[in-house]
Amino acid sequence: MALATSPVPVRASRARAGVSALFFTNAVLYANLVPRLPEVKDRLELSNAALGTGIAAMPLGALLAGLLAPVFLQRLGSAKVAALGLVVAAVAVAAVPLASTWTLFAAVMLLVGALDAVVDVAQNAHGFRVQRLYGRSIVNAFHGLWSVGAVVGGLLGSAAAGAGLPLGVHLGVSAAVFSLVALVAHRFLLPGPEDAERVGQQQLERAGADVEDGGGADDGPAPGRPGGRRGRAGARTAVLLAVLGALAAGGAFVEDAGSSWGALYLRGDLGAGAAAGGLAFVALQAAQTVGRLTGDRVVDRFGRRRVALAGGALTAVGMGAALAWPSVPSTLAGFALAGLGVATLVPAVMHTADELPGLPAGAGLTVVSWLLRVGFLVSPALVGLVADATSLRVALLSVVLAGLLVLVLGRLLDPATRAAHHRAAQGASCA
Repeated sequence: MALATSPVPVRASRARAGVSALFFTNAVLYANLVPRLPEVKDRLELSNAALGTGIAAMPLGALLAGLLAPVFLQRLGSAKVAALGLVVAAVAVAAVPLASTWTLFAAVMLLVGALDAVVDVAQNAHGFRVQRLYGRSIVNAFHGLWSVGAVVGGLLGSAAAGAGLPLGVHLGVSAAVFSLVALVAHRFLLPGPEDAERVGQQQLERAGADVEDGGGADDGPAPGRPGGRRGRAGARTAVLLAVLGALAAGGAFVEDAGSSWGALYLRGDLGAGAAAGGLAFVALQAAQTVGRLTGDRVVDRFGRRRVALAGGALTAVGMGAALAWPSVPSTLAGFALAGLGVATLVPAVMHTADELPGLPAGAGLTVVSWLLRVGFLVSPALVGLVADATSLRVALLSVVLAGLLVLVLGRLLDPATRAAHHRAAQGASCA
């Protein structure tokens, strides 16, 4: 039976278009530079190690500045921070060709990473504001558009390099175009305080969560459920933030396995050719993108918690089978199932963190975003150490363990969905 839908306010649909443009632009900006990094290396006469450490300044900047996001959100609001932050980020990326030394290049990457971390929190925070107006899940589509933007940015950078367009001209034009996109998107975003859309939602979300939990024994308030305790953050909130951070880091381990180790495993352990080596990353990213673009309907139907738990099982079983019976086809299938399994995990974690009681606007979202980046920073080194001590096949069990982690801790995710709201309303009308 199809769920009845309420008309979406015009301001909500406009804001959704604006947030979609922000996510897309955020992905395009850096992806646009990636295909041209070899030119940066040659121009500055850098070694591979020097280029790598220069690029590593980007996640370092994200870690250093990421926790400052709530300060900017409280003073300027998520709309201004996201849109204007993208403009500054576009200018920073365009400054890469001006860096005449490794030190300046690393400094620019540090700034790009810092801006990306703050913008990431702001655009997600505003996306959750819009989602509250919709009364159903839409945030997975935003992350799906980010994935599409990353592909588009990579294609634009490759086309510019193939056409021989000077790097300064290429990035300058890109900065101008996408800065304009961000400024236009800002006009579509929601005005007012960050908590404006929470008014009138609290009882509905509590009823929806109770119905989804079965309406029987009381398990205590769901972690994402705003309610009477919103004014205080205690030890339980801190523990929940740590758990949510662990879930986000688990998602990072899965994604990094495909990007950092998939090609090496296929070619080194399974003897795949050069053309097939990159297909592990493609399989994971393609499945994840499809999962994100279609995930909102699934989340609305079954709830964030159930989808996350099913995704954890899919990740663990899929990659576990691929490692137990290693071959190129099974490995590609394993990475694809892992990508699909974690497709909606990070948005679900971010939503739950954003709804934790007693925290300033954006604080919970900032902490889990920061821990997610820690996961991306730690994952390559940890997997590499285990691989050196044993084998890469053993080290890739980290993906299986990440799936099991979601199965164990995913119960703490906020279950509330539009479908649950609908069932709660039906139950109330029949009472």
